[in-house]
Amino acid sequence: MAQLAILSGIYAKETPDFARSVPVNLIPVAQPGDGNGTGISKGYLRLAHGIRQVHESPADRGGAIYGTRHIRVVGEQVVEVTDTSLSVLGKIADDGKPVTFAEGFGRLGIASAGRLYYLSNAGFDQVTDPDLGTVLSVTWSDGYFITTDGSYIVVTELSDPSSVDPLKYGSSEADPDPIVAVMALRGEVYALNRYSIEKFINGGGTGFPFQRSRGSQIPKGCVGPHAFTPFVETFAFCGSSRNETPSIHLGGAGQAIKISPQELDAELAKLTDEQLAVVELEAMQDSGLNQLMVHLPTGSWIYHWSASQLLDVPVWSKLQGGAAADQSYPVRHFTLVSGVWWCGSSGALGVVDDHIATVMGQPAAFRFDTPCAYNEGAGAIVNSLELIPLDGRGDVTGVSMAYTDDGRTYSNERYLASGTVGDRDSRMQWRRLGKFRRWRSFRFRGIASAPIAFARLDANLEPLNG
Repeated sequence: MAQLAILSGIYAKETPDFARSVPVNLIPVAQPGDGNGTGISKGYLRLAHGIRQVHESPADRGGAIYGTRHIRVVGEQVVEVTDTSLSVLGKIADDGKPVTFAEGFGRLGIASAGRLYYLSNAGFDQVTDPDLGTVLSVTWSDGYFITTDGSYIVVTELSDPSSVDPLKYGSSEADPDPIVAVMALRGEVYALNRYSIEKFINGGGTGFPFQRSRGSQIPKGCVGPHAFTPFVETFAFCGSSRNETPSIHLGGAGQAIKISPQELDAELAKLTDEQLAVVELEAMQDSGLNQLMVHLPTGSWIYHWSASQLLDVPVWSKLQGGAAADQSYPVRHFTLVSGVWWCGSSGALGVVDDHIATVMGQPAAFRFDTPCAYNEGAGAIVNSLELIPLDGRGDVTGVSMAYTDDGRTYSNERYLASGTVGDRDSRMQWRRLGKFRRWRSFRFRGIASAPIAFARLDANLEPLNG
């Protein structure tokens, strides 16, 4: 009996090339090798988070915690969210794009459609100082709200956050590329330019208070105002140098560490500049699992940092919407509120609920492939396959299996059902699968009716003599 890996798979492209396949709407969970794992395998797949709708709303544009209050921007409204209500606090300009939040002393800054707003206990208002200019991004550090208009780094006055002195503008001059965003991390301020990233530290003085840290410049930039996020003690971003296609990187001391697989890079390379500008990155740390979400117009990729550390290889998966898992993932902007993850879509707000399989009421289709089974070119007879599920917690989930001997064309699908409620001893076995002469890989897919996990895949192979 041979165990086949299920955390990632292989298929063939139209060109003569192999490609890596990552699980879709499934989360890879790696197991430690110190005896504290399941004992079944080195890792398993579980269904991605179910999302339970709580409120109907205009399109969600972002969420933040202000003190103990859950604040979100939905359409043109700034709202306070509770389990039972949405309370409108004010209205802002709505360009249909995500907003940026920055919390300072006594107020929450919100950048939306080129303008800056403040929410405080005294109310909600817009910064109207004409010296502020267009606001593409906002952050906060050392008492200053910091924004950019694409050319300059603008700081508000310490004594009056609604006032800007044009004599205190700063700039990012190591490269003539435009500034797309600003970010504060560990008391340092970063100017994220299109082809470079510069770090600034607070040096005081009467003019622009931040000084460039010359040895910390990263020779790659960021594609858009939301294509970065703090992640595992540093930050992740989507970007490139000049004459390069974009990739996903972790920022280091003067360097960018690439973590994206070739297949994600290929998707990024197909996007136009306008599509790249709306790429979003966000991080989700939940129950010891650090996940980086990369939201593209075509779907969302997830980098699983915890699993990557255990397996010593980058571990990725994808989130897709639609009954055939061929649409973009509908939810964004995960915000942890009193131990509950809230998120939003184009028409609703909801919470993560791992007791359900649906996403905002829509079914969740899943798919995963295996690497190639290979017998040194001699081939083998596949007497049976057995998929070991962790089920019995809801309605029956049908799982189909198909195989390919060339990476492009697949056999007819053969369906089996998982266990119903309480039936935790069901076995999913496919028998008499014929023989292959070179190699074979397998594809499994289905639509989850209830939360389910897959712990292992065993293949009963009978080697041929050549």
